Formats: sequence, C-alpha cells, structure tokens
Amino acid sequence: MFPTEKKQSFKTRCFALILNLFPTYRRTGGRAVFISEDLKDIHIRLKLGWGTRNYVGTIFGGSMAAAADPIYMIQLMRLLGDDYIVWDKSASIRFRRPGTKTLYIRFHITDQLLNDIQERVVKEQEFDLELATDWVDKDGIVYATVSKQLYIADKAFYKEKQAARKAAKQAKS
Repeated sequence: MFPTEKKQSFKTRCFALILNLFPTYRRTGGRAVFISEDLKDIHIRLKLGWGTRNYVGTIFGGSMAAAADPIYMIQLMRLLGDDYIVWDKSASIRFRRPGTKTLYIRFHITDQLLNDIQERVVKEQEFDLELATDWVDKDGIVYATVSKQLYIADKAFYKEKQAARKAAKQAKS
C-alpha cells in the first residue's frame, strides 16, 4: 500500500504472522501486511467487515484505535534494544470521516528519530514522546489520525527509580 524501498525478511514475515495470530491483536481486525527487515516500516490493514463494522455500518473507531495501539511501542522496544524502557502512556484518535472501505496505516521510524531518542535519553534519562500517524484509504484520503504518547527511559535509571519508589513506600509502612 505505501511505497517503500525496504524489503521484508523471513524473520519479519514470521513476526507479522505471529502478531496477526495473537488473539488480542487478531480481534482488533487489523493485520500487519508489511514489516521491513529493519522493523522501521510497518504497514497495517483494517478491512470493513462483520467484525469491524459498527452500528451505522462503518469501521468501528475502537477497531482503528486498537489495531494501531501496540505498534509504535513494539517497534521502538525492538529498535532501541534492551537498554531502554518503552511504555505506552496514552493514545488519542481524531476521526475525520467514517471508514467505509479498507483502511491502511503506516508506522515509520527514521534513523533521525532513533538518534534523537537516544540523545534525549542520555541527556534527560526519561521523557515522553508523541508520535502520530493516519488511517488512509488506497487513494491516501485520511479517515483518522492516531496519536500515541510513549514513555522512554534508560533502563538502569528506570530500575533505580522503581527501587526508590519501593523503598519510599516501605518506609511509609
């Protein structure tokens, strides 16, 4: 759906299959149709069907939100590696028109964004990052915009912070 020079690998095809079969994700109606071998480009498809249709016959907004929900977090966790903590903090969706046909969404992480995240973690140790992307049809018409707020931290810093909270809580008891 989205033009890209990136290629899929056997490993990322397997990852897409596992994601698509995972019960929680499968029930959203979303399907990973492309995951680049470097995991920086992920394309999701959401068809209008009996499982995604709402009361008025358009794509249920909850399906749009749920199908988009875990992707940025999973992507950044895998791209940044084990020295980082990545958590979803909040999400919002702005509907622009009713989803009356198959929709697509692209999660694209650039090298520049990864570098910026790594530099901010060095400086700040933890911060919130807002990322947004659009549900579009095959003609590129926007149906909804999904915004995700992610918490990103240095893993060692995060563990120290959690230990300090636990100690403070025990001291109060």
